[in-house]
Amino acid sequence: MSRIGKKPVAIPDGVTATVDGQTVTAKGPKGELKFVVNDEVLVALEDGAVAVSPRDQSKDARSKWGMSRSMIANIMEGVKNGFERKLEINGVGYRAAMQGKNIQLSLGYSHEVVYEVPEGITAACPKPTEIVISGIDKQKLGQVAAEIRKFRPPEPYKGKGVKYAEETIIRKEGKKK
Repeated sequence: MSRIGKKPVAIPDGVTATVDGQTVTAKGPKGELKFVVNDEVLVALEDGAVAVSPRDQSKDARSKWGMSRSMIANIMEGVKNGFERKLEINGVGYRAAMQGKNIQLSLGYSHEVVYEVPEGITAACPKPTEIVISGIDKQKLGQVAAEIRKFRPPEPYKGKGVKYAEETIIRKEGKKK
């Protein structure tokens, strides 16, 4: 039994949700998002909440039950408040700057890395060593943050690179003589 899947997703104030077959649509102050639920899972709108249940007790249906509930909860939260992810840049000469809508990164390579921010995601660089990414789609936001981090992941010896703000880098000791 999915402990997450059992709980219905409450519809927050200011958000209107509709269920049309397997499609859940949420409209809120930040925008509109849709999620198509897998056919293995039943979804219904019941007294101010979206209820999710497996179609049968097969392993496939039960495994998609909790995930579907989490995705619906994420679109409700996204259209109400939105999501934000912070990245930190550590290293001598490593910095980020906005170039129009794109992010220009100096990460120790012989060239500047220019990352095009996709539609629906906004980026800002309040400091040269900090990037703030925000948007309503949690999945797309996480993907953008992962792609930026992938240009120079943090290394364990000096901690140089791009890391998530809440991430802790496990440091290694260097060679002994």
